[in-house]
Amino acid sequence: MDEPAPPATEGTATEEATKHESGTELERTIGLPGGLSIGVGTMIGAGIFVFPGLAAGEAGPAAAVSFAIGAVIALLVALPTSELATAMPRSGGGYYFISRGMGAPFGAIVGISLWLGLVFASAFYLVGFGEYAVAVLLEAGVGIGGGIALVGVLGALGGIGLTAMSVAGTENTTALQNAIVSVLLVILACFLAYGGLDAVGLFGSERTPETFAPAGTVPIFTTAALVFTSYLGFAQVATVAGEITQPERNLPLAMVGSVVLVGVFYVLTVFVATSALGSDVLANAGETAIVEVAREFFGLPGAIAILLAGLLATVSSANASILSASRALFALSRDALVPSGASRVNLTYGTPHVALALVGGPVVFLVAIGRTELLAEVASFLHLLMYGLICIALLVLRRRDPAWYQPSFTVPGYPAVPVVGAVTSFGLIAFMQPLSQVIGVLVMIGAAVWYSYYARDVQLTEGVSDE
Repeated sequence: MDEPAPPATEGTATEEATKHESGTELERTIGLPGGLSIGVGTMIGAGIFVFPGLAAGEAGPAAAVSFAIGAVIALLVALPTSELATAMPRSGGGYYFISRGMGAPFGAIVGISLWLGLVFASAFYLVGFGEYAVAVLLEAGVGIGGGIALVGVLGALGGIGLTAMSVAGTENTTALQNAIVSVLLVILACFLAYGGLDAVGLFGSERTPETFAPAGTVPIFTTAALVFTSYLGFAQVATVAGEITQPERNLPLAMVGSVVLVGVFYVLTVFVATSALGSDVLANAGETAIVEVAREFFGLPGAIAILLAGLLATVSSANASILSASRALFALSRDALVPSGASRVNLTYGTPHVALALVGGPVVFLVAIGRTELLAEVASFLHLLMYGLICIALLVLRRRDPAWYQPSFTVPGYPAVPVVGAVTSFGLIAFMQPLSQVIGVLVMIGAAVWYSYYARDVQLTEGVSDE
């Protein structure tokens, strides 16, 4: 049985938005471990198990710097996002902050871009899941045909399964995240401990040092733009802020903590991988390059362990992204910027099942494209747009200083941190491939056209309404 969002009166979309704002909210069931798991679980998947081969092929060992650049930009945005989240702990994350700070037009463009950006990210993770699933079958000696098609089929099945699980309850999603992240961190800690000792020459075979940045400086930044999808997890914590317990404490800890922890893991992983096999070998191995590094260190058992970890990691990333995308769409619908049906909540499970279906469907379609780098960069483009505007929204709200804006966490180094965060977020977009930029711009234009056609008369309530 469904509970519809509060219906519009016979009047305007503004009245509908006001009713939505005081309507059904999702339960606060996600604690600090769950918040960290959403952040860490999302970021671990792409950064460690899919990107090392692609990144090393572009920038060589300097790909470690590319990941570090991404972590710094993410941290510059995570701090302003934390302040905004403690002032407005509601589902929708960046969309909600920007719409309340900069108005409905900006909110609509960012909200639709966030929804579709997370759809692209989810598809990217599920393509990685398909790659790892095929690799597991090959390692097990199972004869398969049509490898590329099978990757798409397995990725699509994974997307359908995760969407169905999210419909069945947020507790299921966070329980899965907690279990996966715990296993991943143990496996990765062992892998990096051994690999780090090998890389500094304490044991293992001697290797000829490789040129640190064989293609120069520019590929370091283009690679940073490519791998930035790795750092979307902290913003996804903000997207489910309406379901976080003790948001004034847990939101900043979950967002900042996940960026710092995962950033260290990324840099160490690329350092270990390029030291073990070299950039050319990693590039040839592609999305499963890290498996070959584990095979080099531990033989077949190591390869199998990393294959299983890669499966878990890509599932974790897709799981968190599908959850967050549905909450972004839920928030848009609650504000009457998209049709009210998207904010229906299933009374049996307490989840926005219509929004989840509107995420899972496009994700399954995009998985069929199978272009890993394109999916990753479009997701990064749309998120970097939001990140830059989040920083600007903070500056606007601090300047306006409305009575309702009372964050329990404030950004250190204000106003430098949000200013630099905005500049670096927008600047990184310039290093993306043209096709990714074109698709990102088209999404923005489409969102603006939708707002002008459907929701231009919507006026959002100020701040955070009573729940």
